[in-house]
Amino acid sequence: MEFNTITLSDFLKLAKVIWVKGFESITPSMKMSGFVKDLPVSEHTGNTREFSEIDTNEYLSYKGEGDQAARGKVQQGYTKTMTKYRVAENIGITYEMRTENKYPEVTSALTNGGRKGPNTIDLDLSHRLTFGTATSYTDRDGRTIDTAVGDTKQLFYSAHTLAGSSSTYRNRLANNPQLSKGALEGMERLVVEETYNQFGEKKVSSFDIIWTTDDPNTVNTAKEYLRSTSSPEGVNSGVVNVYSGKYRHVILPRVATTAAGATDSTKRRYWGIASSQLTSFYLGMWEAPHLIPPTAKSNAEDVNTDDWDFRVRAGYGICVVGAGWVKFSSGNGEA
Repeated sequence: MEFNTITLSDFLKLAKVIWVKGFESITPSMKMSGFVKDLPVSEHTGNTREFSEIDTNEYLSYKGEGDQAARGKVQQGYTKTMTKYRVAENIGITYEMRTENKYPEVTSALTNGGRKGPNTIDLDLSHRLTFGTATSYTDRDGRTIDTAVGDTKQLFYSAHTLAGSSSTYRNRLANNPQLSKGALEGMERLVVEETYNQFGEKKVSSFDIIWTTDDPNTVNTAKEYLRSTSSPEGVNSGVVNVYSGKYRHVILPRVATTAAGATDSTKRRYWGIASSQLTSFYLGMWEAPHLIPPTAKSNAEDVNTDDWDFRVRAGYGICVVGAGWVKFSSGNGEA
């Protein structure tokens, strides 16, 4: 079958089917991680959203006979603003591809286009962890991306501040060990001793996710701890593995990358634990990734080359308000 002006409508219908096939062939690891909150945003409601933490005190106060009850405390935490931006690319389908039965080339171009939108969002989300040890980074397009959380510190830091208390907390494990039983227990100690509300009171919440890069050694170590029926380090059979089923393991293949999306081996051992309940990591979706096909005899056909342009577009924003929901180690053993 040849693609020509007579069969244009069928070709465009095919293009949409191929687009969906390409879109569904990828796995958005970060978006599906459990600690990214996907927030749909309606049209005509502006290009920003403001997010703020808020806490109440954890405990009641004593009330004597006839005494007035104490007033509950409310403390607003830090605020971050999410700003929408668009990403885009045009896919050119040449006259020869349409009329010389170059079906594989057409299929490849449109299928790859279907992957690029979700992949771009996944990379941008991943880079909030990749560059979580800094307050900003320069992305693949030369833009400066703000990665600071509400207290103006980097996401992974040793002395985060609170809005209603002089206390500080750390969420980066000291000495940055590789994933191991001792390191995981150290990470859990951060949960117990370094998780606060804005008043400086201990926050009791479940950390249910362990996340790693796709480094084989780190991934396999995590699987050993989470899936073994007995303790992976136990000498005798029948020793209970206390980590079995305790966490959901999330593998994030785009965390150990450069700003351009190339492999960055210096970050291959990044890992941590996170709380799906406490998370303040938001993805605002103004314009979901989609394909805009050309129409017959429209200006989507280039008069100089006879190419057709299929437009891939998406619009979204990313915001991380606080740092108390995640604990981190770079795995490089450096203090």
